[in-house]
Amino acid sequence: MKGKLIFITGATSGIGEGCARKFAAMGSNLILNGRNTEKLEALKEELTAQGVEVLTLPFDVRDRETMRQAVDSLEGKWRNIDVLINNAGLVIGMDKEYEGSLNEWDIVIDTNIKALLAMTRMIVPGMVERGSGHIINIGSIAGDAAYAGGSVYCATKAAVKALSDGLRIDLVDTPLRVTNIKPGMVETNFSVVRFRGDKNKADAVYEGLKPLTGDDIADVVYYAASAPAHIQIAEVLVMPTNQATGTVCHRQKNI
Repeated sequence: MKGKLIFITGATSGIGEGCARKFAAMGSNLILNGRNTEKLEALKEELTAQGVEVLTLPFDVRDRETMRQAVDSLEGKWRNIDVLINNAGLVIGMDKEYEGSLNEWDIVIDTNIKALLAMTRMIVPGMVERGSGHIINIGSIAGDAAYAGGSVYCATKAAVKALSDGLRIDLVDTPLRVTNIKPGMVETNFSVVRFRGDKNKADAVYEGLKPLTGDDIADVVYYAASAPAHIQIAEVLVMPTNQATGTVCHRQKNI
């Protein structure tokens, strides 16, 4: 992957940040997207010190016009994206489906589904034209089955699976590859956002077991991206050892 160009959305925390560091460590150049300009620039400074090139594109993936302007602003070698990692995603709340906030659901759906679609639509045609590329979508175990308080989020991640599978079908006559990574419990800022900033509730999600980290998922993403060209890793479900499904896990008091 040395010298390859990787575009990562939601790169300023969690899985996205882990992917940025992993690919930079392996010599890849990066286009990093995120909403927090300060964090993006700090990450750029850190990674360029390792000898790779980094371009930052600060925008909210829900803002389609700003996304389009940012993508259109890419020039020269920065247009030749080898790997697109659609990572930006979130969930807000644990409300019952008949009690949740429509405005919050708009944010979740616009980020997890519509932004992924828009980014795919803007980047993949160039890959097809060049005859190479890899789209890696960060899905979730939540897309396999609904759970209490998570129906809308689960629906968005089920959509990520369907969109990944559909894109793979659409690209079957090309050299392009499509991968859906489906993490289980990963300790990132994800749960803090879910519980609207309540750190204690977020920490309780991981009590009694050792969750995955953003770096763990980044290793899986890199593995899929660096596989030989004739190998397409279509889907990966990865969980902590003490998690069996989206709702079944074993917790110990001494962890």
